[in-house]
Amino acid sequence: MAATAPETPAALISGIVKVTEETVIPLLREGVAAGHAPFGAAILLNGTLALHTAATNHHQDWPLLHGETNCIREFFIKPASERPDPKDTVFFSTHEPCSLCLSGISWTAFPRLYYLFNYEDTRDLLGVDGDIDILQEVFRVPAPGDTKDTLAGRPLYNKKNKYFTSVSVAELLDQVEDAAEQEKLRGDVKRVRELFSEFNAAAAA
Repeated sequence: MAATAPETPAALISGIVKVTEETVIPLLREGVAAGHAPFGAAILLNGTLALHTAATNHHQDWPLLHGETNCIREFFIKPASERPDPKDTVFFSTHEPCSLCLSGISWTAFPRLYYLFNYEDTRDLLGVDGDIDILQEVFRVPAPGDTKDTLAGRPLYNKKNKYFTSVSVAELLDQVEDAAEQEKLRGDVKRVRELFSEFNAAAAA
């Protein structure tokens, strides 16, 4: 199972906000201008949350270069001496990873996954419903006695499994105990989410 996070929820949120604003958003602007989708990812070091690798979607170059798979690729093409063990990192995805990227994260042994936008956000803001559709059509197998409603009520994937634990930034916010700190961080997250509005508008055009 994934290791317990060495950072506080507040520290994780602050690190995610920082890397998104300073690194991921500028990369996304370049990528979207080149015709790629507005999805990005970053790999941070445990504890310090220092940035190690960041990348964005390059599906126009190759359909499987999603933000996460491209980030994993960039991580592993570095010399072994220049990269940490994946178990000593935090994997951040701007959007909840699709089935392809969840598999990639599993195969490459990144145990801690955090994301800013969930599947419903991706569908509603970008009009991208493939994440949900593929998980439902390919991986959600009815159990004996399942009805349409009971099947639809099941989670799309196991968010805590032997390969990784998947947690949304919204869930992290709920774990911040200090009310004043939580309020400040909610404002920070809201500000960062709003930065994606330019990409959402471009996707809808």
